[in-house]
Amino acid sequence: MKTYEIMVPCHFGLEAVLKREIYDLGYEVTQVEDGRITFLGDAEALCRGNIFLRTTERVLLKVGRFKAETFEELFQGIKSLPWEEFIPADGKFWVTKASSIKSKLFSPSDIQRVAKKAMVERLKGEYDLEWFSEEGASYPVRIFLLKDEVIVTLDTTGESLHKRGYRYLASKAPLTETLAAALILLTPWQKDRILVDPFCGSGTFPIEAAMIAAGIAPGMNRHFLSEAWEMVNKDITTDIQGYDIDGDIIKAARENAKRAGVENLIHFQQRDVSDLHHPKKYGFVITNPPYGERLEEKEVLPELYAKIGQAYRGLDSWSMYMITSYEDAEKYIGRKADKNRKIYNGMLKTYFYQFLGPKPPKKNKKAEKR
Repeated sequence: MKTYEIMVPCHFGLEAVLKREIYDLGYEVTQVEDGRITFLGDAEALCRGNIFLRTTERVLLKVGRFKAETFEELFQGIKSLPWEEFIPADGKFWVTKASSIKSKLFSPSDIQRVAKKAMVERLKGEYDLEWFSEEGASYPVRIFLLKDEVIVTLDTTGESLHKRGYRYLASKAPLTETLAAALILLTPWQKDRILVDPFCGSGTFPIEAAMIAAGIAPGMNRHFLSEAWEMVNKDITTDIQGYDIDGDIIKAARENAKRAGVENLIHFQQRDVSDLHHPKKYGFVITNPPYGERLEEKEVLPELYAKIGQAYRGLDSWSMYMITSYEDAEKYIGRKADKNRKIYNGMLKTYFYQFLGPKPPKKNKKAEKR
């Protein structure tokens, strides 16, 4: 079976998480760049990537790569690519997106227009046609220019993979599902350890954690899923909880969890962060508290983050992982984070603060066998 170069984008700063996912699927990573990883795989890898990768937005098949400083060079470069190997005579093809950074060609609309024209010219000669009906399957093209280097890809995903299909109702500032999954995978949390999100909103962190725990493929609710791929195990014991002060949001979170098929794995409750306490040890808080993007919200942030700090101090031997753009978070929590990772949530610069608790004692395997 033919091998392709497959590109998968991710959030800046989370490349290592996606790289580990690709290795776990059994594929060879050939290049790691800021916000993007390339690996080798066949047609099956394209399907498996769309179904199983939790931390990428889409799966792109690389058609070609070349330098272009003029539109004539762009035209000839696109025309020279073997489009007939991918697009049939009745295929619907268009350049769905073009982006340009630090390149002489910078107009997305002009790049799209020239690229489409070049593709048509190539396929005219290959299929001996003057006109294409484009009534068949869709073949959207994405083009990236960086420092005059052009990367041309076919989008095998369509609608972004962060749209898992379960979140119809969302809170004011939700994380994307792919970012939430990546942040969970960045922690040492395992399904046998309690996880609490005291600002759960529409439930993204708890739902993604439950899907990871149950082995539910993130693409299972999407139209291209084949049931033969599923490796779901809901017969598990796990303790995942989501709290929010807004009762309506909690109702929405429950509905989202139901659509994701994990409603029985999560306990949602209307509760203020100041009421966060638990007798279990070695648990995890993974959360996305308010950032205070609006001026009136900023005024309450010191008190809110002080509450977070007070609640965390009352949790014996727990770890806390928090994504926020609030730069005084550590000050009001009352503790400097053990680790801090800068992550861009869209265009917003955020910080993933990691407050590490002690590791639980190792289990006695001999005792477990008795």
